[in-house]
Amino acid sequence: MTRAFVFPGQGSQAVGMGVDLADAFATARDVFQEVDEALKQNLFKLMREGPESELVLTENAQPALMAVSMAVVRIIEKDGAKPLAGLASQVAGHSLGEYSALAAAGSLQLADAARLLKLRGQSMQKAVPVGVGAMAALLGIELEPAQEACAEAAQGEIVAVANDNGGGQVVVSGHKAAVERAIEAAKAKGAKRGMMLPVSAPFHCPLMQPAADAMQAALEAVALGTPRIPLVANVLASEITEPGNIRRRLVEQVTGLVRWRESVQYMKSQGVEMLVECGSGKVLSGLVKRIDKEMTGVALNAPADIETFLKTA
Repeated sequence: MTRAFVFPGQGSQAVGMGVDLADAFATARDVFQEVDEALKQNLFKLMREGPESELVLTENAQPALMAVSMAVVRIIEKDGAKPLAGLASQVAGHSLGEYSALAAAGSLQLADAARLLKLRGQSMQKAVPVGVGAMAALLGIELEPAQEACAEAAQGEIVAVANDNGGGQVVVSGHKAAVERAIEAAKAKGAKRGMMLPVSAPFHCPLMQPAADAMQAALEAVALGTPRIPLVANVLASEITEPGNIRRRLVEQVTGLVRWRESVQYMKSQGVEMLVECGSGKVLSGLVKRIDKEMTGVALNAPADIETFLKTA
């Protein structure tokens, strides 16, 4: 079976994330310690104990999610003695998960990925004052009508599609009032419902340009190698391997549309039959069937999941 390994984005964090992996595997403990040392922060204590109000802060949630994803990958490679390159034809990640994917594929060092995501989280939070921006999920609508709703709702402000997640789920982002108008405009175009999301900043829209500028400077200062497995990039929905191109796409991704539905369809076109989600939660593996009924998704976030997967891989 041809597989792609995929890595979750923000929203999958929860207090207790990674704890069962750390309890079961020294490999996971080593990953969490390396991330703590890179950040000069006791992030794993926060992951283990909370408080949730601190863990959900973008600058903490992003490196924490990457750390759990990388713990899963390292357990598979080290304890399971199965190199990722022999298991997956491609890697992809949803938003911050793209950094996890690059670390898993050997393009980014773990410590660099942790520091970049900390900065990414801080920069995204600083880009727009709290309360000015917002995001909303539109359900029962596809990409094009959602884009039309955003165009109608802008009225001199910014609102854009941030994530095309597939299965009729589209997320919009921008100025709060414009996002609220977009919900109503989308309902007129057939959306079943729209709901504001509990996020601290309007990700993946032009309001994030200051964060994109910060990430461009940071990425230029970091060593980026050719990934051992091609990356399916969020903003392209196709695969790339050249480090300079990867850098550019990571910068574009801060303000750009996460083309997840098209990314999954691209992987299917390349022969991928199964998406293996590594890390916290089951969001991406749950979306698979809504995008393509012929594909399957499996989530690896607990020791038993990994052990079951290794028996069949």
